[in-house]
Amino acid sequence: MKKTKYPNYDVLGEQTAWDDTTRSIVLSRTEAAFSYSYLTLVEVEMLRALCSMLAGDNRANVIQFVLQHIDRTVNGPTPESERGTAVPHASELVRTGLKLIDQWCLTTFSRPLIDLTEMEQHTIVSDLSEGKLPLADPAFPQKALFRRLLSWTVESYYSHPTVWSEIGYGGPAYPRGYVRTQIGQLDPWEAKPEP
Repeated sequence: MKKTKYPNYDVLGEQTAWDDTTRSIVLSRTEAAFSYSYLTLVEVEMLRALCSMLAGDNRANVIQFVLQHIDRTVNGPTPESERGTAVPHASELVRTGLKLIDQWCLTTFSRPLIDLTEMEQHTIVSDLSEGKLPLADPAFPQKALFRRLLSWTVESYYSHPTVWSEIGYGGPAYPRGYVRTQIGQLDPWEAKPEP
């Protein structure tokens, strides 16, 4: 377990205050069983390594939710208004990027990405963020792939109930709402930091 200021807080203990729809959405984030509709198992394992590195967390249940989010996003009708003209659609960006990265790993290390050490994977993530990986396709938008993976990882990681509990986030306030709104004031149901 990660060190936290809220070691005894569990946001799921507050679920009786949520309406049925909210409770269903939050609890679905804790379910382990999931089948992928777009990503292949090899791509999932590559993303598991990359997203674990980006989140600084390799707990299976939390990273599984991140991977589910990415699969839904690249396979869904999500608008891509921020996509530049030289950047392919999310599904193609991810699939092509992972293929190019794995090809480079096989050529350079004689091992796929998922079999590399944590330090080697860290270097790859760092180089990808700067667009410095010498991939077979030099025109591939590495920075765009990195930004997408980072964005998807952060937005899903910090919407998992386990992480909410660790950071002291009380989860959805709907329908009960916040009563105490002044700085430093907490509602009775909010997490209290422990020494």
